Amino acid sequence: MKKNLGQDAIYDARELGVPRMLVLGLQHLFAMFGATVLVPILVTKYGLPLSIQTTLLFAGLGTLLFHLCTKLKVPAFLGSSFAFLGGFEAVASLDVGKFAGMSGEEKLPYALGGIVVAGALYLILALLFKLVGPQKVMRFFPPIVTGPIIILIGLNLSGSAIANASTCWWLALVAIAIIVVANIWGKGMVKIIPILLGVVGSYIVAVIAGQVDFSGVSEASFLGFQQFVIAKFDVSAILVMAPIAIAAMMEHIGDISAISSTTGKNFIADPGLHRTLLGDGLATTLASLFGAPANTTYGENTGVLALSRIYDPLVIRIAAVLAIILSFSPKFEAVINTIPTGIIGGISFVLYGMISAIGVRNVVENRVDFTNSRNLIVAAVILVCALGFNSVGGVGFTVGSVTINLSGLAVAAIAGILLNAILPGNDYEFDATAGSDAATSGNLQV
Repeated sequence: MKKNLGQDAIYDARELGVPRMLVLGLQHLFAMFGATVLVPILVTKYGLPLSIQTTLLFAGLGTLLFHLCTKLKVPAFLGSSFAFLGGFEAVASLDVGKFAGMSGEEKLPYALGGIVVAGALYLILALLFKLVGPQKVMRFFPPIVTGPIIILIGLNLSGSAIANASTCWWLALVAIAIIVVANIWGKGMVKIIPILLGVVGSYIVAVIAGQVDFSGVSEASFLGFQQFVIAKFDVSAILVMAPIAIAAMMEHIGDISAISSTTGKNFIADPGLHRTLLGDGLATTLASLFGAPANTTYGENTGVLALSRIYDPLVIRIAAVLAIILSFSPKFEAVINTIPTGIIGGISFVLYGMISAIGVRNVVENRVDFTNSRNLIVAAVILVCALGFNSVGGVGFTVGSVTINLSGLAVAAIAGILLNAILPGNDYEFDATAGSDAATSGNLQV
C-alpha cells in the first residue's frame, strides 16, 4: 500500500529509497547540531576548553552505542546534555585545595571525571529496572509525573529559543514560516523534511541579506583530528557533577516516554528502560572519559519524529554516522557556525514547543484525572518547582567545602516522585504488554 508522506507513520524507511533516507538523516543531524555544539561553546566560555569536534564525534558514537544497547529499536539521538552546564561552571570556579591556582584546562579533566561517575549512576538505575521490573519501578513514574516533566523539558528550553530568535526576529520568523508551510501544505518529501528546509531556506535568505560571516570558514582546514582529554577523578568534582545525574535520568525517562508516545510503540517495555538507561549511561561515560560532555536523548530529534512521522531508527543511525564523519572536518564545523543565531532560534521555537506538546499529549492520552486533588497537587508542585527554582538559579547547598546546585527540573523531578510515592491514592498500573498508551492513572474515567 502506498504511504502518504507526512500523514502515515513509516517504520521502515528503506521503502523510501536511499537518497530520501540520507536526506532524512541529514535533517536529524541539523536538528541536533545547534544544541550539541552549543554546550562546548558555553563550557569554553566558563574557561574549560571543550572541543566541538570531539563533542560531535562522541555524539555520533554514543548514539550508535545506545542503539546497540537497545536492540536497534529506539529512534533516539544522543547529543550534548545541558543539565551539566551548572556543574561545569561550578568546577571552573573551584579555587580550594588542589584546585587553587589551576587553569581551566587543568580543571576540565576533573569535571569530566565527575560526569563519568554520573554516567555510572545510570547503570545502577538500569540494574534496578532489570531486577525489579518496569511495572514496580514505573509506579514511581506515572503519567502525572512524567507528563509534566516532558512539558517542562520544552518550556525550560523556551527561553533559549526566544533569546536566540531575538538576535534577528525576521530571520527566525522566516525559518518558522518555512517549517509551517512545508509541514502543513507541503506534499511528498517536502512534508517530511520541514526542519531541514527551514534551516537551508532561511540560511539562503540570510546569505542574500548579507547576514552571514564567512571569515572563519576560509581559515579552517578540511581535515583535522579531534582533541582528546582523559578524565581525572577528585571527590570535590564528583560531588559537584554526580548529583546532576538525578535530573538527567528523569529527563531520560521523560524523553523515552515522549518517543514512545510519538511513535506509538512502548519502548519502556521493549527493549525496556533498563536497556535505554544502560545505553545512555555508557554513552555518557565513554564521552566524558575522552573529553566530551555528557550525552542525553535529544528532544529536538523527537520533535523531528513528530513532524516527519518517519520512525525508523535507521534514519537516526545515518545521522550518527554523518556526525562522526563530519567531526573530522574543521571546515564543516566552521560552516555550521556561520548559521545565524536567529535561524537557530526559529528552529528551536518549533522543536521545543513540540516537546512540550508531546508532554501534554502524554497526559491526555493516558487520561490523567485532574478532578482528582492528588493529581492536581503533584502536577502543581512539579510545574512550580521547575519554573520557579530555575528563575532563581536552582537550589544550592554545601557539602563540605563544595557548593552543589540542582536545577529547577531536578528539584521538580525529585518533588514529583516523592509526592507521588507519599500521597495516598496512587493506583497507577503500568501495563508493560499493552504499551505506554494503555497505562492508567488515579481515578481513571472511561
